[in-house]
Amino acid sequence: MAPSKHSPSDAYSMLLEAIDMGVFKPGDRLVESDLADRFGVSRTPIREALQRLETQSLLERDGRSLIVASLDRNQMAELYVVRLELEGLAAKLAARHATEEEIAVLREMVETDDSLVNDPAALARANRRFHEQIHLASHNRYLVQQLDLVHRTMALMATTSLAAEGRGEVAQGEHAGIVAAIAARDEAAAEAALKDHISIAFMTRLKQDAGRR
Repeated sequence: MAPSKHSPSDAYSMLLEAIDMGVFKPGDRLVESDLADRFGVSRTPIREALQRLETQSLLERDGRSLIVASLDRNQMAELYVVRLELEGLAAKLAARHATEEEIAVLREMVETDDSLVNDPAALARANRRFHEQIHLASHNRYLVQQLDLVHRTMALMATTSLAAEGRGEVAQGEHAGIVAAIAARDEAAAEAALKDHISIAFMTRLKQDAGRR
């Protein structure tokens, strides 16, 4: 079957989603011809998409090949510093700007996601959707764009902090507290609750890393 005519942006989106969903993991080698066959596109948009992902530091060079990048301890720490501040701001703005419908959706997400505490992979996907909903509820397009880049980079971490024993249930309780503060229109409490949530997630990752060494 002849490759379909996809634009570079289509190829970029498909590759980005594959990395984000863990189809391609840190260290995996991405071969242009294989990707073109896999996604049914020509090599030109794949090449351009790979170049774009490399410029965004989601891919890195290994000799002449491109592999999915991974984050070292310092990079992870730097990412969490940025994430903590941006997520805190998103929660603060959500408390100010979120509609009642958006708050209702957040509440429903927490209730639904409670059933996933024993499935770290599913909970991690739900967790991202929850955070994205808060980003959108901030009603600040530039903040949403920056947080989207942060969350893309989070995909370069091979594991999720939600896999730590008991973390899923605790994180869900933290989510409920964040939503309660947003619903109360308490900007300071919403910001503090979200920052605490990110800080605890970071500490959990550090403990996971220490346990693997």
